[in-house]
Amino acid sequence: MTEQVMAAIDGSPVSEGVCDYAAWASLALDAPLTFLHVVDNHPQTAEADLSGNIGLGAREHLLEELSHLDEQRAKIAQERGRLMLQAAKERAVEDGVAEPATRQRNGTLVETLDELEEEIRLLVIGKRGETAHQAREHLGSNLERVVRGLHRPILMVPETFKRPERVMIAFDGSKTTRKGVEMLAQSPLFQGIPVHVVIVGAETGDNRSQLDWALKTLRDAGHEAEGAIRAGEVEPTLHAYQEEQNIDLLVMGAYGHSRIRHLLVGSTTTVMLQRAEVPVLLLR
Repeated sequence: MTEQVMAAIDGSPVSEGVCDYAAWASLALDAPLTFLHVVDNHPQTAEADLSGNIGLGAREHLLEELSHLDEQRAKIAQERGRLMLQAAKERAVEDGVAEPATRQRNGTLVETLDELEEEIRLLVIGKRGETAHQAREHLGSNLERVVRGLHRPILMVPETFKRPERVMIAFDGSKTTRKGVEMLAQSPLFQGIPVHVVIVGAETGDNRSQLDWALKTLRDAGHEAEGAIRAGEVEPTLHAYQEEQNIDLLVMGAYGHSRIRHLLVGSTTTVMLQRAEVPVLLLR
């Protein structure tokens, strides 16, 4: 089974950014690109006032009408999804992708991605979906559930595409972030892009040793790499470094599994996602 870049799109404004970042990733990784749209056919609540309808005949008639309305809504949703997928495919072709594929499924996004996980090399998804509140720091509920459930790299992107020119990896010496450095070093996705490695913590011998290992790993793979150890709270410290260095893509480990790690690492992941204005690549 060929692993592919999979891009989840809906009717939200961020879908344009999803299309463009997915096309960039597909070309850089030389991997097939598939656009995915999931139609969530949850039963709709009738908006009409039915309080004046009494009697079995009227009730049966209303149930028939409601069933017909649900069928019509489902058909409209399917057609709307088909048109979105076609537009995404055309946009990717304009970006240089030869044969992007499209898939439309019924159900929920989380369940669908769980079923398709073995086919995914990289998932590209927007920060907020179509039904999410558009406040700048609001994180779509779908995205958080996907990040917690999917064991594949996830690239969360903003509305507007900008080709990454400087990448930062938040590094703590853990197994996940060491694997992240090794992946970043070898991945064609970051070929020719300078990499910054940042440890948030005290200037200790252990932290310096961890940073030296990360920089050597990246430089041995041909990357221009520099690093820093910064004291402070994790999220504001990383955010400040990102702004200082004009970082336009952040790489970090996703939620931890133990209860303590979930509280510490999980909350940091959520805050970083909420406040990020650049793409964030999450690794598991």
